[in-house]
Amino acid sequence: MEEVDILCPTGHLATVPFEEESFWRGVEKEPDFICADSGSNDIGPQPFGSDTPVCEEKWQQHDLELMLRGSRQLDVPMIIGSASDTGSNRGVDQFVRLINETADEYDLDEFTLATIYSDVDRESLIQRIDGGEVVEGLHDRAPLDTETIAETDPIVAAMGVEPIIEALDGGADVIICGRAVDPAIFAAPAIWSGMPKDIAYFSGKVMECASFLAKPFAGKESIMGTIREEEVVLEALSEYQHTTPESVAGHAMYERADPNVEHVPGGYVDMENCVYESVDGERTRVSGPVFHDSDSYKVKLEGASAVGERRIKVVGLRDPKVIEQIDEAIAYSREKVAEQFEDDEYEVHYHVYGKNGVMGELEPTVETASHELAVVVEGIAPTEQVAKEVTSLAGSSFFYVRLPGIKGTAGTAAFMSDEVFKANRAYEWSVNHLLELDHPRALHEVEYTTVGGEADA
Repeated sequence: MEEVDILCPTGHLATVPFEEESFWRGVEKEPDFICADSGSNDIGPQPFGSDTPVCEEKWQQHDLELMLRGSRQLDVPMIIGSASDTGSNRGVDQFVRLINETADEYDLDEFTLATIYSDVDRESLIQRIDGGEVVEGLHDRAPLDTETIAETDPIVAAMGVEPIIEALDGGADVIICGRAVDPAIFAAPAIWSGMPKDIAYFSGKVMECASFLAKPFAGKESIMGTIREEEVVLEALSEYQHTTPESVAGHAMYERADPNVEHVPGGYVDMENCVYESVDGERTRVSGPVFHDSDSYKVKLEGASAVGERRIKVVGLRDPKVIEQIDEAIAYSREKVAEQFEDDEYEVHYHVYGKNGVMGELEPTVETASHELAVVVEGIAPTEQVAKEVTSLAGSSFFYVRLPGIKGTAGTAAFMSDEVFKANRAYEWSVNHLLELDHPRALHEVEYTTVGGEADA
């Protein structure tokens, strides 16, 4: 093929429903593939550790239904990566069920569905480590050990392009992937269609967040990428957006320690010499990325283990003297909790919105200018009861804090609701490692089934 058109309707399937108008406008352009990512570790360790979705199934059904109808209408492959937020086997099975339900509802003709699971056999992993293999940690993390593996379930391996290409070779019409690196979802069909790795992987990198690469900013609008041997042309499909060299370059560089490098299994994309050009004031052409093969093939392993039960209390602060001395107020709360509980019995965290609730210690603004603050108190402990007690005491202590300049006697805090809210269990990232493979498809087996038509009769 001289060029490949890929339609992407969303940067993360089902966080909210994607916009239908721009999607169907994209379908009218008759793309060769319809692809979307459905997961991210941006959602934090809790969904990975508990193996639960973040997005509501109602919106997952909405997005999958539209993509399936569009792809079957055109008879082109549909590819979903990192099914149901975490890409675990649970997520793949859930999406397979939703695909089958949609096929039944719309009486779709028979098609081939491929599934690619990504859960790692933990016993096999333990055997490899017991045999002396070193599984390196990322970001100064220690090498993976068997104790961590035993405490982490599931562990997923983020696939590269090779399993997806195998599914396309096998005639798959719909491919539901477990955990996958974001660019692979788009690079795989491009490489399968004959495009070189450098432009294919770069295209995947910039396309995976859909309309985030366009101006003005908007989420959940569709985009089209036209991939050729030496370039990709990126087009926003909503009526009010367009891509510019600035918007595409900015998106290409974000979320990276090195803005010019994108690592994937088997190598990395060097974007330093990319050239961004406006085509017609509406679209943007990019050329110049270079793909470098690595000496070995490694996949990223992800997983999270439980820390404890978790409770939350929301405290409102309006007294200017308390706001001026918020650090001292928090210290007072910590002191009162420490008087009642042993250090190894709990954790308590204070998220101060209006000061640094979003960025924490990385917040560059030193002075707090807010006239009111919301302190989200988060208590963690081995049992639900202790977590509740810690959180209640930590939050209520703000009501009684006495600091210089405070004159009121009616309390220094206001509560949205004077109760402790039950939250999901607390988890922490325990597995963030690289595992070397003898073969790119060693952990990701492709399975096929027939859906629709007589297959469901």
